[in-house]
Amino acid sequence: MDTTNFRARLLRRERLVGTLLTIPAPALAEMCADAGFDWLFVDMEHGAFDLDAVERVAQAVGERCACVVRVPANDRVWIGKVLDLGVSGIIVPLVNSAPEAAHAVRAAKYPPQGGRGVGLGRAARYGAHLNEYLAGANDETAVIVQIEHVDAVRNLESIVETPDVDALMIGPFDLSGSFGKPGRIGDADVQAAIAHVRDTALRREIPVSIFCPTVEQAQQAQSEGYTLILVGADNLLFGHALRALLNDLGKE
Repeated sequence: MDTTNFRARLLRRERLVGTLLTIPAPALAEMCADAGFDWLFVDMEHGAFDLDAVERVAQAVGERCACVVRVPANDRVWIGKVLDLGVSGIIVPLVNSAPEAAHAVRAAKYPPQGGRGVGLGRAARYGAHLNEYLAGANDETAVIVQIEHVDAVRNLESIVETPDVDALMIGPFDLSGSFGKPGRIGDADVQAAIAHVRDTALRREIPVSIFCPTVEQAQQAQSEGYTLILVGADNLLFGHALRALLNDLGKE
C-alpha cells in the first residue's frame, strides 16, 4: 500500500492538497509528485485514462504521492480492477443514496467488511506480498463518494451514516446540472445545496472536498473547513500557462 497512508491522513482531516489529472502521461504525474502535491485525482470517468494508464501513473509516482482514482462507475468489477493496481483509494461518481454508498464500500473492501475479490495485481506486488496486502488493505483503502446530484443532497443524512464512507466530494458542475442549471454554480439554490453538504460533513466530522478551478477558490474552500483540497486540473493549468506566456509576449 501507499506508505503516505492517505486514508489515515484523510480521516485525521489533515489538509491534503491535490490536483486533477485527465491526461494519461506518467511524466506529468511525476512532475506533480515532485512539486509536492499530497495526492492526485486520476480521472477515469471524464479523463483519457484506462487501466494500463492508471498503473503507469501509479508506478511513476510511487510512494511520494497518493493516487486516488475516480472510477468510471459505481461498479464492483471496475472498483476491484482499479484497486488491484495499488492506488490509495477510489472516488465514486454520482452516489445518490445510502444503498449506492454501501455498494461502493462493499466493492472496495475485502470480507468480512465487503465482497472485493482477491487478485494478484500490483497492489499485492503481483502475488509476492498477497497476505500482507490483504491484512492491511481494508484499513488503508479510502472510499470517497461524490455528491453531485440533488437526489444525493436530499439523501445526505443517510449517505453519511454509511459505514466506511471516508469522505464526501462535491461535484459542483454536475450538481448545478441536476437543478436544470448546468454551469450556473453561483445560483442561490445550487450554493445552498453545496453549503448544506459542507455543513453536514463538518458537523459529522467527515472530510469534505469540492473541485476548485483556481487558487483563490481553493483558499476560500480552506477557510470554509474543506480539508481535502482539489485545485486545478492538468488541462486547465497547462492552458492557463500557455495563454499567460503568449500574453506576456504581447501576442493577442
